[in-house]
Amino acid sequence: MQPIPCVLMRGGTSKGPVFLASDLPDVIAERDELLLAIMGSGHELEIDGIGGGSPQTSKVAIVSPSTHADADVDYLFVQVMVSQRRVDTAPNCGNMLCAVGPFAVEQGLVPATGNLTQVRIRNLNTGTFVCADVHTPGGQVSYEGQTRIDGVPGSAAPVQLTFLDAAGSKTGKLFPTGQQTDFFAGIPVTCIDMAMPMVIVEASLLGKRGDETPAELDADKEFLCQLELLRLRAGLAMGLGDVSDKVIPKPVLVSRPDAGGTVQVRYFMPHSCHKALAITGSIGIATACVSAGTVVAQLLGSAGEPRLSQVRIEHPSGSIEVALSYVGEDGQTIRASVVRTARRLFSGMVYAPAAQRLAG
Repeated sequence: MQPIPCVLMRGGTSKGPVFLASDLPDVIAERDELLLAIMGSGHELEIDGIGGGSPQTSKVAIVSPSTHADADVDYLFVQVMVSQRRVDTAPNCGNMLCAVGPFAVEQGLVPATGNLTQVRIRNLNTGTFVCADVHTPGGQVSYEGQTRIDGVPGSAAPVQLTFLDAAGSKTGKLFPTGQQTDFFAGIPVTCIDMAMPMVIVEASLLGKRGDETPAELDADKEFLCQLELLRLRAGLAMGLGDVSDKVIPKPVLVSRPDAGGTVQVRYFMPHSCHKALAITGSIGIATACVSAGTVVAQLLGSAGEPRLSQVRIEHPSGSIEVALSYVGEDGQTIRASVVRTARRLFSGMVYAPAAQRLAG
């Protein structure tokens, strides 16, 4: 068995191994088979690998020096399916993105600069750019701090992520269908592509309150089938084609807030409900809150105005705050920032039997 250098990290509310691209095969098919073997994909517990048996803990980050003048490192996100022996590299993952900055500094890809080091990251899945501010007191990455995020116990050092050009990450347009609201089977939805392609629908229109637990939603198979039909229609309308074997667009239920936030959401990945909220999803949802004509703006009765500088999104584990700024000559370009935390869990070697790597 070939040992492969590996660092297991928590990024936000996700967890997974982070690799240097140079330590993995150059041929994509070989790389993917290796990752399936490493994670134990194809078994609901991923018992023969280091995956955690959940979409949130079956994620991989691949990092390399960037060849782009505006980035220090390149980051490829790989969603490894749990029960299916399949990977998806279409979307970005903002939670695992939290781990990329600290990893890049500790691996020597980016030199520490004083007490705070900015790492410029190009996401290869979407071609978007993100700045990560990493705490490096004394020139060393520190994971200790007082920042708390819902969905993660304890506290840690903050990692601020600023998405510089997230609009149209996969489709080239903020609203890929050309309008803020579409109707599928008579149900109004918003198809938006801001960091993550999503189809947003008001929970009540699908017979839900919007405050159900993920387990309650996952147990309602009739509801999940209805949600999947909307997702398939959205995929075609957004120019993504047949998305039956893709994890994008992500379906999102929205409802009025229960705890003083801006909006309450249930985010799907896409066939099970997230126990918290994806960072990329929060960017798009916050943008929908301040964009006139979306189902979110109509639900909130705000028509997207006045434009908010802070959006707090309630999710099953608590909430997340997204800071918004408006840039460009016309002030119409939305730039979003979030503060998350990360932690290095272990570093060493991971092994995958050669026979298993070739079995896919």
